[in-house]
Parts: sequence; structure tokens; C-alpha cells
Amino acid sequence: MRGIALELAKRARKSSKVLAVARGEERRAALLKIADMLEIKKEFILSANKKDLERAVGISDAFRDRLTLNDVRIKAMADGVRTVASLRDPVGEVVTGWRRPNGLLIEKVRVPIGVILVIYESRPNVTADAAALTLFSGNAVILRGGKEAFESNRAIAEIMSESLLLSGLPSDSIVFVDRIEREFVSELLKLEGEIDMAIPRGGEGLIRMVVENSRIPVVYHGAGICHVFIDETADLDMAMKIVRNAKCSRPGVCNAMETLLVHEAIAKKTLPRIAETLNDVELRGDEFSRTIVPSMKPAVEEDWSKEYLAKILSIRVVKGVTEAVEHIERYGSHLADSIVTRDINSAEYFSRNVDSSTVFINASTRFTDGGEFGLGAEIGISTQKLHARGPMGPFELTTTKYIVRGEGQIRE
Repeated sequence: MRGIALELAKRARKSSKVLAVARGEERRAALLKIADMLEIKKEFILSANKKDLERAVGISDAFRDRLTLNDVRIKAMADGVRTVASLRDPVGEVVTGWRRPNGLLIEKVRVPIGVILVIYESRPNVTADAAALTLFSGNAVILRGGKEAFESNRAIAEIMSESLLLSGLPSDSIVFVDRIEREFVSELLKLEGEIDMAIPRGGEGLIRMVVENSRIPVVYHGAGICHVFIDETADLDMAMKIVRNAKCSRPGVCNAMETLLVHEAIAKKTLPRIAETLNDVELRGDEFSRTIVPSMKPAVEEDWSKEYLAKILSIRVVKGVTEAVEHIERYGSHLADSIVTRDINSAEYFSRNVDSSTVFINASTRFTDGGEFGLGAEIGISTQKLHARGPMGPFELTTTKYIVRGEGQIRE
């Protein structure tokens, strides 16, 4: 098994050397070809997705939603690839530069990382997103999707590899892992020197397994425990729209709201509107909340740190923005949190003191997404503080090196 894993990694490594020196125009053209072919061969993708859906029994509605592809989602997938191709090329960008007193010109330049391993679960669109972002940033990618979406992922990867050949770039710039054994992932994670970075996308169990077993640097995010805080000065009509969107637009994704915090000064008029707005959501409230809306289920301690990924919401009444921040810092996952307020001081306090990768003022946490940020797509959302943080686009998939130009200088 190790020999097969090593062979895959070496194929990707060889292609990464070609991609690293490919012109930006070549990489853009390849992405545009991929986007066109995804739409041209959509029936092939849908047929593969149907097999996955037929095999997936006993799964939740949220899980089935993440797994399902249709015409609209395939078009969105292709459009995401096109958007990536339209972005500013990160490779070769001079981040900064200066000249030393001895005449040396020092420039810090963006370069590809090399070979990136992406391990993900259930959402087949990740296959296209990950490939587009890694290719555009000059990297080769090894894709290992979950067994639930195996047929869909393989179909998408095949189309992309064929498109690369038609574009004159190595087809092994995208290496799809057609082995579903968990042990195979462990073998890939041992290949330091062949694979430069691993990015897990999925549940807590997957991420923990990758972090604990990898000899390769890992960029990841933990659970998506996102909060919305309704301040006492909030526009309540705005707040209701944000709350509904943050919880219900797609409950099964990491940027969905899991806990709602409400300022005590407006709790009596706000919570009944929340219950009406979220009439299809199971509400679990603290003691204060339940005195106002008795139909709420009692919230227990575990609810405040629970990623439901379903139409369930915990609600707590707080004394103000300071207590809201304290709650978020204690129970949150540092992915995305939002405040709804008309008070600039509250907004500034919240944005400065909430230590999350993305902080929103008067907007839904659901915008925590590479596509919504104008990155075309995302390869993941990092809650770490080293290398990258927040939605990761092409620039987050590069590193830097120094290029120093001289005229014969030597060090005394």
C-alpha cells in the first residue's frame, strides 16, 4: 500500500515542477477548458452522482443535501472555476522589496507550495474547487474524497484530467485517489518530502485523524460553532433576516449559525419574533429565554459547544456585548461570528475582541466562503493562525522565497 501511495505522490511531484514554471496564461486556459468540460459532460457527472445517492441509505437530510448534485450546482461549480481563472495571478507576485546600502536588491516573491493533499468528505463540488485553486496557484493536487461521493468525485476528476491534457498541461497535476481504505490515507500522510501540505475538509473525526497521523504540515479548521449576537440597538427586521439566513439557508455547513445571543434589554420583544421567524427550527434556550418563550427546550451546557449541522439552535440572553464576546470566546470555534447593531462602539468592540477568522457586522455568517469573498472558490477555511486564516483562495496556496539581485557584492 505504501508503494502505491508513493507512486501517486511522485506523479504529482513531477507535474508540480511543470506547473511551477507554467505561464499564468497557460493555467488560466486550462481552467477555462475544465469549466467548459464540466458543463459539456454534466450528464456523466449526474449519472455518477445518482449512483452515490442510491447507495447512500440511512443518512440525514443535511448529509444528502451536501452529497447531491444537479444542473444548478454543476453550473455553479463550473462558474467557480471560471471565477478562479479570472483572478489576479498570485505566482511571481512581488510581495515587497527593498535595496540595501550595499546595493543588493531584495525581493520577496510568491511561489507555489508544490504538492497539496486534500482529504474531504461528502461534498463533490470540493473536487472541482480544490483542483481549480491548486492549479491556478501553480500546485499539483492529490484528491482523496469520501467514499459516499466516490463515483461523483471520480467523474469530476476524470473530466478535469482530460481537460488538462487538451490544454497541454500534465494530467497528473490532478491525482485522484481511487482507494477508500483509511489506511491508505495514513500512508499518504507519511510522505513528507513528496507532499508539501495536507488540507482536511470534513467532520471533527476526519480532521483529528489527519492532524494526529500526519508528518506533513496540516492546515485545517475545527468545528463550525458560529454565533450571531443581536445587540440592543439592532434593527430587528434586519436581525430577523440575518438570523433566518444564518441558520436555515443551509443548516448542514460549517458557516451556519449554531448559537444565537440576544441582549437582555430587547429580549422580551425579540425572542417571540425569533420563535416566529424560526418556526421550523428546534430552539433550545437558557432559563431566561424560556421565561419569554416557554416552548423552547431547555439548553444544557453541551449545547453551547455543539455543532448541530441541523435545524437546531441554542439561544442565550446576555447582558451586553462584553458578555456576548466572553461566551463566544469560551464556546466558539473561531470560524465566524456576527453582531447585529447600530452602535458603532459595540461593533468596534465586537470586531476587535472576537478572535475568529471572520467577524461580521450586520451580515450573515453564511458569507464565510471563498466564492462569496470573490476568491472563486475555497480549498478550506482555516481557523489556525499560521500560514493562512479564514477562507483559503489562490494566494493562501502559495509560499514565498527571496530573490536577491547583486552586482558582485561579497560579505565582509
